[in-house]
Amino acid sequence: MPLRVSNVRLPVTLDEEHIGPELARRLAVGLDDLVSWRILRKSLDGRSRTNLKFVYSVAVDVADEESRLESLIHREGVDQHLPSTFDDPPTGSLPLAHRPVVIGSGPAGLLAAYFLAVKGYRPLILERGPAVKERVGSIRRFDAGGEHDPEDNYLFGEGGAGTFSDGKLTCRLSGPDIDWVLERFAEFSKRPSVAWEQRPHLGSNRLPFVVRNFRRAIEEAGGEYRFGCRFEGLEISDGRLVALSTSGGRIASSHAILAIGHSARDTYQVLLESGIPMEPRAFQMGLRIEQPQAQIDAEAYGRPEYRDLLGAANYNLVARGQDGGHRDVYTFCMCAGGHIIPSVSQPDMFCTNGMSNSRHDTGFANSGLMVTIEPEEFGGTDPLAGVRLQQQFETMGYRLGRSEYLAPSQRARDFLKGRSPDPADRIDTSYIRGSVPASLEMVLPASVIETIRWALPLLDRKYHKAFLPEAVLVGPEMRGSAPVRIVRDRQSFQSPGCDGLYPVGEGAGFAGGIISASVDGVRAARELVRHFAPPQ
Repeated sequence: MPLRVSNVRLPVTLDEEHIGPELARRLAVGLDDLVSWRILRKSLDGRSRTNLKFVYSVAVDVADEESRLESLIHREGVDQHLPSTFDDPPTGSLPLAHRPVVIGSGPAGLLAAYFLAVKGYRPLILERGPAVKERVGSIRRFDAGGEHDPEDNYLFGEGGAGTFSDGKLTCRLSGPDIDWVLERFAEFSKRPSVAWEQRPHLGSNRLPFVVRNFRRAIEEAGGEYRFGCRFEGLEISDGRLVALSTSGGRIASSHAILAIGHSARDTYQVLLESGIPMEPRAFQMGLRIEQPQAQIDAEAYGRPEYRDLLGAANYNLVARGQDGGHRDVYTFCMCAGGHIIPSVSQPDMFCTNGMSNSRHDTGFANSGLMVTIEPEEFGGTDPLAGVRLQQQFETMGYRLGRSEYLAPSQRARDFLKGRSPDPADRIDTSYIRGSVPASLEMVLPASVIETIRWALPLLDRKYHKAFLPEAVLVGPEMRGSAPVRIVRDRQSFQSPGCDGLYPVGEGAGFAGGIISASVDGVRAARELVRHFAPPQ
């Protein structure tokens, strides 16, 4: 059984070939006694800007380990490595009349479909938008000033919103399910480091390639995709799913994984009218802040060579509101060397998000500035009250953008003073389609605006007054999570309003990010596998 050596520290100027000698020193063995080793986790210790270090956790096999074990595991930071075991149940015995259907091909649907496919269930995947290759062309046309397509955009199409939302594969959770999903992304991205980096990042330019590789594996295992096929209704009999209504016709189905994503607002309405239990959920609203990337790098790195070694720097800031009577404000989806992009699913509305390619080379850094609002603030028990609040302010954002999907923008110094920008002011941002000066206090509730104004000077002080001098704000930003939760049973993952319907992922209100949504999809698919046999 291998050992685990924790807190292996190396200067960032040394490559990973130096891990071996450091392991030998820590274990007090010869370098030749190290049979093999592999990285389990890698993180960056940035507490000293002039002496940055990588910190590793490493699994090690040592020669004559059994005879040496007693002395080795008493050394500091050394213990036995006990790999977590992924729950991969044998297939169940209950018959399936039809192959399972996966509604949506975002991270939750994609990993659910993959798990079902490799277990022999030949899933049918319904995607309202086009395949990823067509999406890339459509998005480029929109960025160049083209029309908005409500079925083919940054949010809808193969891979869902995750395909064009930066490719951060971070997750606050841990455990065998997380590891299994990360290993799949490492496999299909052909980047082994994804499985052990602290903040793995693929980039929006690589994600279409990864999504396509998942699809090929699913199809090779018997799965089928239907693009341009929008889910439009449920046929329920005696509390059980019987069939799905789609834009391509009726599909008989007794089991469907509902992975619709957080922006399928028309689908929320369909589910509500079908009697599927839903409830409002706290969600985040805010703005996106952008600065020159060089400014962020200068603050993060005390030595110029670090920029070439580590690439564009990121940050993660929080203004705690307990003492000041305000709510927390935190940065979200920080995109180093990235772009501001439109997060728009409906015509005549505007919302922002961020992305960055693998090279992080735009010269801009951007991040969401988010405030959580609770259901009692926007409609109590009405399941879709949060959706309507989003629509209200996204409509205002569209109008402020001259009804051309331009980005309403304001310099941070003007926002803090409540000063309307000069309409003739030229505000440069990374948003490709173009920006327009606007008073951003119009794109969010007054309480959220007040909270962000309170927090910005605090965040600036936390960042040694390097956060605000050249900052520009763009908004609104409110698609980081769903304002709705589709109720489901904790054990079976099924809706209490419809046996056989498995709500999953961000759209169901049970995840936030590519990895957590992927894991949620896998867990629901696993419960289906545990009880039902593959269809004949």
